[in-house]
Amino acid sequence: MKVEIWSDYVCPFCYIGKRRFEAGLQQFAHKDAIEVVYKSFQLDPHASRDGNPPVYDMLASKYGMSREQAIANSNNITQQAKTLGLDYYFDRTIQTNTFDAHRLTHYAATKGKHAEMTERLLKAHFTDTLHIGNPETLADLAVEVGLDRTDALRVLANDDYSKEVHADIQEAGALGVRGVPFFVVNSKYAISGAQPSEVFLDALQKAWNEEHPLITLGGSTEGILCTDDGCVVPEKDGSAL
Repeated sequence: MKVEIWSDYVCPFCYIGKRRFEAGLQQFAHKDAIEVVYKSFQLDPHASRDGNPPVYDMLASKYGMSREQAIANSNNITQQAKTLGLDYYFDRTIQTNTFDAHRLTHYAATKGKHAEMTERLLKAHFTDTLHIGNPETLADLAVEVGLDRTDALRVLANDDYSKEVHADIQEAGALGVRGVPFFVVNSKYAISGAQPSEVFLDALQKAWNEEHPLITLGGSTEGILCTDDGCVVPEKDGSAL
């Protein structure tokens, strides 16, 4: 069974949503049978790699709010993140274009490291406040998850995996995705946003039950059983008492 997750590394609710999904998955009895696939999405595909506008000014301009409101909203998100064990430092984050970071994750997927790369990039942006648009920084992060630095730099210096990133974004558009995080469970159940872990657990269970329906054995004759009306005990000839 597969869960596909569209996210962007500069999206604060994507990191929160990832943790809530993981909490739901841990409660799922068949968690080891779930394949998790991370998909690319860009909140601002036109963002400059090195522009780095002050984050609160950027948020105020983008969402039509005052700088004070942007600070208050960010503080609220920071508190939500902290309840999940995540440390956010909005005032120190470096705003950048995430296209190369997504390309790096697709490369990491070919080495079986896409989950590790996704986690490291989110932490790098929100907790470590690193420049995840910078090739040298990205290469350092690649090494941390067990990838070859030279290969990572080669990927970043070329157009490698650009088609894969664009394909993910186009698929999101076809699904009607307008924001992230966005989760699709077994190509059937869509979950938008950083929902509570119970929502993810419920979706996993529903999808699993549909894929693995319960089959009752023993033919048409019911066995010995009890209901609210009493117990049914078959006679020797098979009829009930």
